[in-house]
Amino acid sequence: MATFSCSARPTKLYAALPLPPAKHGTSHHSIMLTFPSSSKPKNNNSRVGIDLLSSSNNNPDDYWGYWRTNVSFFQFFSAKGKDVKSLKQQLLEAIAPLDRGAVATPQDQQRVDEIAQELEAVNDIKEPFKSNLLNGKWELLYTTSQSILKTKRPKLLRPNGKIYQAINVDTLRAQNLETWPFFNQATANLVPLNTRRVAVKFDFFRIAGLIPIKSPGSGRGQLEITYLDEELRISRGDRGNLFILKMADPSYRVPL
Repeated sequence: MATFSCSARPTKLYAALPLPPAKHGTSHHSIMLTFPSSSKPKNNNSRVGIDLLSSSNNNPDDYWGYWRTNVSFFQFFSAKGKDVKSLKQQLLEAIAPLDRGAVATPQDQQRVDEIAQELEAVNDIKEPFKSNLLNGKWELLYTTSQSILKTKRPKLLRPNGKIYQAINVDTLRAQNLETWPFFNQATANLVPLNTRRVAVKFDFFRIAGLIPIKSPGSGRGQLEITYLDEELRISRGDRGNLFILKMADPSYRVPL
């Protein structure tokens, strides 16, 4: 989201966590790793990677800070009048036919985003990085990120299996895991900025689940949790990208 040979043509590998943008004056970066490849592509179709929940930030006004200003008091009071359980059900029903977001129309995306904002407005977990509810392995259900969906590629060249992200708040470790067909992984250390946001520093990538690659040190970003309960998690990433995940395994431990 790979096979490698010994010719001179490079193949690029991108890997990142869902990294909501930083405050003004800082930036995010996705990792780019270069490997030999025997092919000589004329475009980016040779790129493989762990583009899981990725983000970068060149203009903070376009991203997380901008999105937060669009959550109004009207949305807050409207959401308060609705049951959280019914909102979650609406959200799950809205994303169910969308193939993790790959077939979502702009109207679908707007509808999902509106429901997500209603849930975020009534989020009871104000300090998610102090909550044990964040621990475990989460399955990605929906995103608007093209770096993950890769809808311009043939379907066979996209991540077709489940995609997971794991977090352990006690060890401040995170991990992205692809399944079929690439099985790529990325692990990172988390540095708290506040109780909702952490800086993310990648340390290792594992190609096809087997080949370990040490991070060159430039893979950094931020992660902010906007909604959390025992079943559902919502995050915001670059360019307003939305990430919705469900708990898959609360006992999962990220490798140290």
